[in-house]
Amino acid sequence: MSGSEPPMHATRRVELFDTTLRDGAQTAGISFSVKDKIRIAERLADFGIDWIEGGWPGASPKDDIFFEQMRKRNWNHSKLVAFGSTARPGHAVDKDRGLNRLIESGADAVCIFGKSWDVHVTTALSITLNENLALVYESVVYLKQHFDTVFFDAEHFFDGFEANANYALKVLEAAAKGGADTLVLCDTNGGSIPFSVFDIVTRVKQHLPDQTLGIHAHNDCEMSVANSVAAVRAGVQQVQGTINGVGERCGNANLISIIPILQLKAGVDCGISELQLTRLSSLSQFVNEMANRLPWQHQPFVGQNAFAHKGGIHVSAIRKQSNLYEHIDPALVGNDQRILVSDQAGRSNILSKLQQLEPDADIDPDNPMVAEALQRIKELEACGYAFEGADASFQLLLRRSMQRFKRHFELVRFRVFDEKRGHEESPESEATVQVRVGGKLKHAAALGNGPVNAMDKALRAALVDAYPGLETMFLTDFKVRVLTTREATEAAVRVLIESSDGQRKWNTVGVSTDVLEATYRALNDAIEYKLVIDQAPPPEAENV
Repeated sequence: MSGSEPPMHATRRVELFDTTLRDGAQTAGISFSVKDKIRIAERLADFGIDWIEGGWPGASPKDDIFFEQMRKRNWNHSKLVAFGSTARPGHAVDKDRGLNRLIESGADAVCIFGKSWDVHVTTALSITLNENLALVYESVVYLKQHFDTVFFDAEHFFDGFEANANYALKVLEAAAKGGADTLVLCDTNGGSIPFSVFDIVTRVKQHLPDQTLGIHAHNDCEMSVANSVAAVRAGVQQVQGTINGVGERCGNANLISIIPILQLKAGVDCGISELQLTRLSSLSQFVNEMANRLPWQHQPFVGQNAFAHKGGIHVSAIRKQSNLYEHIDPALVGNDQRILVSDQAGRSNILSKLQQLEPDADIDPDNPMVAEALQRIKELEACGYAFEGADASFQLLLRRSMQRFKRHFELVRFRVFDEKRGHEESPESEATVQVRVGGKLKHAAALGNGPVNAMDKALRAALVDAYPGLETMFLTDFKVRVLTTREATEAAVRVLIESSDGQRKWNTVGVSTDVLEATYRALNDAIEYKLVIDQAPPPEAENV
């Protein structure tokens, strides 16, 4: 990019246009219910998104119900947008059912797309180039009679501009002449790169200097965020995208990344306050929950590992000054710094974890227990443990090293029966557990949906009288990994368990050549950790 590029100023305002509920809903594997869509829309409005595209009225009964129920919305800032297309060829615009459904939707604004790539006009629509210009102009004029705000998405604009720049610009001119408030340049196939996006947007700005422009980028080359930022640098005033980058094929531009990049890096005002920005991580998590998607742990800004540090040299540095290995303060986007512990850990990792556990404690870095804990961790990881994904097990290990852990129960024995009769019958699982709590022997048995579930239920049943808080505990995830495939069924396995009490989540790990023993070790840590965090202050010191 040349030195003549327009600078990004802190006083400049760029609008955010979210299309999670429309373009994002086209993601393979995602199916939002009407209730899901309403909840997401309300969360987006609470976050401060300017324009929330709710769907395409008439495209499905679900979208029709959504718009009908959204008539009761009470938003202070955000505006609801209905999506559609230009009128169909050969139909008068005032008789076009698609346009009239937009008008009847109850939305605050509309966004329609039209063809800007000449080959799409002649091949996909099978009309002349001039007929397409007339459709664009007349559709916008008609909608402007009913809405204060009309957005025009110039579909395939960047490909169209490369193929026939003169015609692509004529399409924009037709929409502008019709009264479109923002002309959105779409990289529909997701094949553009930032250099060409910047150059083309610059040329459009020179051609239409008084027209508000937007960018709508897809991620087929993993360039959608970069393309959107390049377009803002070239002068667009609106960015369209989705939460977590969901969308058809490889997805859309990810607003979760674009917002902090523009506000924290480029000095561009997206209309999101500092307080709202701290809710970015929770917004990302919420939409993942609604979409029934596992979060991407390495997602920039908001992922669980976005500010995770594993190497001892890195941890040593961030203990002195966090920005030595962190590009922003994670708290700005509602995330947290994580110190991982593994066979690559150093003394600094241990000290950082100890300080997280005991923030008010005066910890001597030369204390022998630090070296002992480090050595024990490396020994366990050599056996297959992975503490970087099991913080709760790691914290219990540290508490034992610090002699600040009191075992809440002792296992006497457990037994698991798994019986299957015939090929078609479902297996039956039963577990019996004996534990000693405070000198008293407790016994429980439970049926379960598989041996792991049976063991979990039996163990908690044996303990719940002594520790009623376990009633709220349940497993939310269970993973098994074979550690040495060469040994086939004799191989050691690692079990990772995620548990929750409805308010908190924690992860524990167990390793053994016996999958049930590995499961028990992870379950034992999960229960012990729950009992530890439920108690304040910690139990009195006791060697275990």
